[in-house]
Amino acid sequence: MSQAEARQVREPDDAERSRLRRAIVATVIGNGFVAYDFTVYSFSAGIIGRLFFPSHDAASSLLLSLATFGAGFVMRPLGAFLIGRVADSRGRRAGMTLSIALMTVGTWLIACLPTPATIGWAATVLMVIARLLQGLAAGGEIGPASASLMESVAYGRRCFIVSWRGASQGAAACAAALVGASTTALLSPAAMHDWGWRVPFVLGGLIGPVGWYLRRRLPATPVARRARTPLAQVVREDGRALACGILMMAAPSVSIYVAVFYMPSYLVHTLHRPPAISLLTASLSGLVILVTTPLVAHFADRLASRKTLQYASLCAALVTAYPAFLALTHGAADLVALAVITAYVALAVNNAGASSVLMLEAFPTHRRAAALSVIYAVGVVAFGGFSPLMVAWLIDVTGNPMTPAWYLLAATCVTLVGLRRFPERASGERPASA
Repeated sequence: MSQAEARQVREPDDAERSRLRRAIVATVIGNGFVAYDFTVYSFSAGIIGRLFFPSHDAASSLLLSLATFGAGFVMRPLGAFLIGRVADSRGRRAGMTLSIALMTVGTWLIACLPTPATIGWAATVLMVIARLLQGLAAGGEIGPASASLMESVAYGRRCFIVSWRGASQGAAACAAALVGASTTALLSPAAMHDWGWRVPFVLGGLIGPVGWYLRRRLPATPVARRARTPLAQVVREDGRALACGILMMAAPSVSIYVAVFYMPSYLVHTLHRPPAISLLTASLSGLVILVTTPLVAHFADRLASRKTLQYASLCAALVTAYPAFLALTHGAADLVALAVITAYVALAVNNAGASSVLMLEAFPTHRRAAALSVIYAVGVVAFGGFSPLMVAWLIDVTGNPMTPAWYLLAATCVTLVGLRRFPERASGERPASA
């Protein structure tokens, strides 16, 4: 860290603290809402398949419903590009309010949509459109939210402040698991089929307007007016950072989708553990992400390199993945299994702050929001979004319950390669003319 940057590290005054609190709350609520609404669909996928994709074959209905879930992932890169460009050209607040508005519309459309029994095939089309809107919103959320937080503080506090965006996703995973499991436990199967599946979407839809209002009240950020950069020039100037950044998404995205979202299904269907543990696993994993992400980021701010703690956590995950799944597959008691899973999640999914800041600092201000959004969206689609499906398929083909460990190890190695090659800016900034 240079002397100029060191002088920036000072205690903020009361006005700055108040501004930071508003920015963090608006970002956390908004980002958590976007993550919650995008993932909670999976808890109702079976019912949605039967209602909106009617078929004589129940498996076909479920597959069509899951394909609609996957369509949201496919739309993420487009949302990253479009909303990221809005945030870079019109200000971070504009991009953030656009993403939460799209997610709110998509969520309420799902919550209130009549079934095909009422309005025919139009219901199926509208369900797909709703998921596409949610995919656009999710793809464009990460870049503007992270850039807004990073640009609001001095160099020496960036990792900690930006980490709250990642922490909010842990909170969203915890909330989605609790809401999905609670509605299933409290309502009869008939009530869940008739109306109960809509409850998680209604709850999420109620948060959307609150997040939108909070974001609209954020101060507008100054925007450097400049001509749009041709795509060929972006690839020429920032191609290495974009490619390495996408590789860096392998471990965190596979870890959260396999070790958090897929883990309940793996425990019940592959390891034949009681269903009750699935709720605890998903909820505690989300809680662990919420707690550990800011703590790790706080220490990352004290180090000269943004990469140091990332290397440490990746190596820790590399060393512990195989023993963790070995314990799970060899009869560890349920409470021990729960401790093993949450410990692995704490090691593997804790670097959202340092990782995001490292990526943001590699790009000029006028295209950093779009760049991070594209890195995140393409990385999640390429590595994370379909990893539960791939792991389940590999387990079915090979009969090896250790498959998730090997998949996680491979993803961690890919991220280590990307991190090693990613260009780190020692000063944290590119020249204005870049």
